[in-house]
Amino acid sequence: MSSKKEKWNYDFIKASKFFYTFSIIITLLGIICLAVFGLNYGVDFRSGSNVDISLSKNITAAQIQPILKQVGVDDHAEITVSNDRANIRFAKVLSETQENQLKTTITKDLDSKASFEVNTVDTEMAKELERNALYAVLIASVAIMAYVAVRFEWRFAVAAVVSLLHDAFLVISIFSIFRLEVDLTFITAILTIVGFSINDTIVIFDRIRENLRFSKQKTKDDLKTIVNKSISQTMSRSLGTVFTVFIAAFCLFVLGGESIRMFSLAMVIGLVFGAYSSIFIASPLWFALKGKQKNKPAPAKAKTAKE
Repeated sequence: MSSKKEKWNYDFIKASKFFYTFSIIITLLGIICLAVFGLNYGVDFRSGSNVDISLSKNITAAQIQPILKQVGVDDHAEITVSNDRANIRFAKVLSETQENQLKTTITKDLDSKASFEVNTVDTEMAKELERNALYAVLIASVAIMAYVAVRFEWRFAVAAVVSLLHDAFLVISIFSIFRLEVDLTFITAILTIVGFSINDTIVIFDRIRENLRFSKQKTKDDLKTIVNKSISQTMSRSLGTVFTVFIAAFCLFVLGGESIRMFSLAMVIGLVFGAYSSIFIASPLWFALKGKQKNKPAPAKAKTAKE
């Protein structure tokens, strides 16, 4: 029994200081980048047209550019070419005439077997999608906080929501810092990450609550021991679950198509952040909140008759 205790004798609370520092740095960088540059929205969140072209032969961006000038739609157009696919993003919505002219010219001058897929988002729709995405994350956070507060206590709820918002915002910060594209699949990834993060956090919190029932917590150090013990007892389960999903997400990122590339990348990044936030952010935060209760002086006893 003693050897087992020594095996898991690790101070997660002490180690959390490093992860708090790391998260604060990434958060500050993310806030600065979001304030200065914002997010690199895909066509789902910004008005304009997105033309996806499937090609039967290799074509370069330099070959497409003259055609855009010929059609008169070269202003603020972004061209991306990858193997047998080309993608053209326009900052403005193409008219039906411009769209047909572009298709005809590319088919005639570059590739007669080219096929096209055109997606268009107007300004109002882009704003509505962005607003609904924000509402989805906020509603999920409030619902989770209410659930945890009812099942456990308010300190668990605060720690859980801070942890999941930490995971979501760090993924957003990484995408902002490296100017990665944000589309609807990115929002799906954020909500999925929130789900996995709260699952791992609840597993640890449930074990903490169980250990609290059978342990005496007279001091803050006693509480610290319980938290470290609870994290150790759930470590293999939490990391095993996250690692399994991480492998699947990483394979999708490497082998999947371009349409799910950003979704897969967001999942990979979010799972890494979620794995350590449940252990080194949520649990230590609950300990900090609960520890204040232990530091409060005990109520004064009534004076005896002798006094």
